[in-house]
Amino acid sequence: MKGKLSVIGLGPGFKDYITPAARKSLDTADIIVGYSKYLKLIENLISEKEKQGTGMRKEIERVQIAIEQAAQGKKVCLVSSGDAGVYGMAGLALELLSQHESTNIDLDIVPGITAASSCAALLGAPLMHDFAVISLSDLLTDSDLIRKRLTLAAEGDFVTVLYNPKSSKRTVLLEEARKIFLEKRAGKTPVGIVKNAYRNSSSVTISTLTELPELYDQIDMTTTLIIGNSLTFQWGEYMVTPRGYELNPSNSAEE
Repeated sequence: MKGKLSVIGLGPGFKDYITPAARKSLDTADIIVGYSKYLKLIENLISEKEKQGTGMRKEIERVQIAIEQAAQGKKVCLVSSGDAGVYGMAGLALELLSQHESTNIDLDIVPGITAASSCAALLGAPLMHDFAVISLSDLLTDSDLIRKRLTLAAEGDFVTVLYNPKSSKRTVLLEEARKIFLEKRAGKTPVGIVKNAYRNSSSVTISTLTELPELYDQIDMTTTLIIGNSLTFQWGEYMVTPRGYELNPSNSAEE
């Protein structure tokens, strides 16, 4: 019997933000494979399912488990947080499948709500113009290349989303990123800080490039930062990046 491997994104992990297509994949799967922490987020949805969880930095192992189970004819759901194709499991699944001898696997990659989208919604509308997404994790990317990408994003006046901004061992790159942007942006440029988006311990704060260091102790791997471009402004509890429409009160709706 032909197996199926569905690679899905759970969004921020709260059930209301898991897409119907991803929920269907969970419901019809024989086995759910993923990072143990993410499986716990959806425990109430998969309590009757067979599960295989692995720890942090075990991505290759969990994808291999998922592929082997699918090769045996099972319906397998491989889960990521956010969108599986944005820093998720989709790319690694395709890489390993291309090296696998079995062709007896149907593949389905299901899109999800990535952190950039979920955090932007909580902040208001910071991504209304061109933006870049950069991970500050140097586990798989050389730190010099990360600095280069930060510099180019700052020079291009992109709104910039920072994934994995700081860990317990990696604290330097966030401050380096702030200094890079201060060379191209005003100190008052808004910076949105969202931690655990849409989860029970969710928090949303808007700071500035100048004041950001005051919040470093609150930032970790569950946090996403959004740095505004040169036109981004704060309005109350919202962060807004103008799209460029000419707002003229004299224009009527009929025009």
